[in-house]
Order: sequence, then C-alpha cells, then structure tokens
Amino acid sequence: MRAAALTQGRLELIDLPTPRPGAGQLLVEVKRCGICGSDLHARHHADELAEALELCGYPRYLRSDQRVILGHEIYGEVVDHGPWGANRIKPGTPVVSVPLVRRGRQVDGVGLSAHAPGGYAEHVVVQEALTLPVPNGLPADVAALTEPMAVAWHAVTRGEVTRKDVAVVLGCGPVGLAVIAVLKSRGVATVIASDYSAGRRTLATKCGADIVVDPAVDSPWGEASAGHGFMTTMPDEYNAGIDAIEGMTKLPLPWWTAWRALDKIGATHPKRPVVFECVGVPGMLDGILAEAPLHSRVVVVGVCMGADAIRPSLAVNKELDLRFVVGYTPLEFRDTLHALADGTLDASHLITGRVGLAGVGEAFTTLADPEGHAKILIDPRLASDQVLTL
Repeated sequence: MRAAALTQGRLELIDLPTPRPGAGQLLVEVKRCGICGSDLHARHHADELAEALELCGYPRYLRSDQRVILGHEIYGEVVDHGPWGANRIKPGTPVVSVPLVRRGRQVDGVGLSAHAPGGYAEHVVVQEALTLPVPNGLPADVAALTEPMAVAWHAVTRGEVTRKDVAVVLGCGPVGLAVIAVLKSRGVATVIASDYSAGRRTLATKCGADIVVDPAVDSPWGEASAGHGFMTTMPDEYNAGIDAIEGMTKLPLPWWTAWRALDKIGATHPKRPVVFECVGVPGMLDGILAEAPLHSRVVVVGVCMGADAIRPSLAVNKELDLRFVVGYTPLEFRDTLHALADGTLDASHLITGRVGLAGVGEAFTTLADPEGHAKILIDPRLASDQVLTL
C-alpha cells in the first residue's frame, strides 16, 4: 500500500505491505484522514513532546529519527477483522475510530507512534472496541472531523460552560473553530473569538462566534467585560464586598445571616467568563493571567511544545481557575459523531481543502499560512499532489 511517511522532518511517499489486524482489531481502508495541528508540531518538535510524554508514563511517542506514518483523524471502510474479535461491524461499513490500538496491555496512539501506523496511508489498523459505524449517511469529509470535534467537545465539557456564560476563544485555528462550533451547538449565548488572521476571523463568524476581535486592534477582554458585571480589578471586588455589607446592615437580621442565605442560592458567586486558550505558544498563558477578569475559568486546549513561564501570583490574586485538557472519553467521541450526524453540531466550515497522499508535504507547507486553510483532509485515492481548495 502507499503511505506518506515522516522521517527527520521530511515527508515522502513510500510503499509498504498492507498491515494485518491483530486480535480484537480491524483493517480499515482509509477514505479520509485529517491533518491535525499535532501532526504539524510532530514534524519539527516530536522529541520535545516525546520527552514530556515519557514523564507521563508513555515512552513510545514518535521520535524524529523514526519513520512514522502520521494520521489519527480517520474515516474509512472496514475491510477485514483480526482473530478473536467481536465481528460486530461488517466489511464495507463506514466507520470512525478512537485512535488507540492495544496489543496485550500495551496501548499506542494511532498515527502518533512508530508502533501504530496512522491514516496517512491507504489502510490502517484500528481497535474494534473503539470503532463506531457512521450513522445517517454522514458525508466522508464531515465524518473525518469526529476526532478533532471530540477534542473540542471534551474541552467545552471540562469548561462547564452554561448557556448564560460568556465564552472567550483565543485562537481561531482548527481547534479554536471546533470549540466555537461546539459552544454554539450547546446554546452558549455569547461567544467571543479572537485571532490576528482575517481569514480565521471570517471562519470564526461562520462557525457561530457572536463577536470576533482582531487583537491587534481591539482587546477581547474589553468585549468580554462589557456589560457582564465581571470584576476587572481587586479594588472593584473589595468595594463590592463593602457595598454588600453596608446594604445588608439595613436589613432586620445580621449581615452574615443574609450573606449565607444569598450564598445558598448562588447570588454571591462572582460572575466570570470561561476562556479557551487555543493557541499554544509561549507567553500566551501568562498574558491571559494578566488580562483576564477576576475569577475567570481558563481551559488550556492549545499545546505549547516548549517550556513556558507564568506568574502564579497573578492567578492567585485574581483567584483564576486553570484547567488543562487532552483528548476525550469514548462516550464523548460517540456523542460527537452522532451530533454531527443529526445536524446539531455543524463542523462543515472547518473543511477548506483536500489532498492526495503525494501532496501531504505540500499541505503541511500550506497550513503554515493561517490565511490559507483551516482543515485539509487527505483522500488516498486522489492522484493530485496539490491541495484542492473546497
């Protein structure tokens, strides 16, 4: 079979034997595979992330000196079953899969390890238990977005965003756009998006963002705070507390009794935005800590590949809530697929291009320009080595 292999930062088209599925696995013919931001990072920063993941107990992440078949955003059709499987999915069934495979008790990330070749190929092996049939005739391009949209689904869930919350999305690359789409699918009333790229700001609007900001011109924090009652300075909060006590002393009961009663109904809980950091470059987190309103909940979705520095005193004095996210649960993956299939989640605006295996290197170069494309999908059947704009 043909595959696009990464070695020492170079992408090249190679021929490999078609893989054979092991116990509990499926062989899938790849129809689409998305190019993820983590794939772009792996081209030049694989060793840095591998060292971090080794500290997390996974020493088998791809290294720059290995030949790796990338690709974990996979849509395809079942070709064959491995031995001792459930055989619940018939050959010819269109499927998507959580990109993990297991041999014994060793689990590897599909397309993120030399031990588990990915979807930049004509065929890929996936775990049957983690594979789902695609419902409702969902188009191939959209079905291939199940995996990245599940990442956004998980991030929004971890953010505990309600419909009444103000959500601020910093960075409108594919991850930020996916987060915007999920937020709007859940009925969040106010979504503010910020990006320096005019093209990405346009896509953010198409994905449902209510307010779109060019941070070179306007501050997303000004938009976030306007009319929402967020505290932006420590004296603001102190004054609010003193004002509250002075008002309660006029009641025919001790102020602390009134305060406890208001606590129980949530009236004293500080108003705050939920911020999604979808950029992942050094300095981004510290900038958020410095500029975000008091009590903001910050969900870190973007992956900063190198070391970074923050000032914890900013987060302490503002009492910020900092959460980091990765991946999703199998249930979130399933729910994302069905939300795409029933139309309650619209991810179609993310797809901007398609390319064959011979053009993967060209696609990586193209994706370096934020004005060009958001999500490029690989179609192994395409003979063209050029990115086709959709």
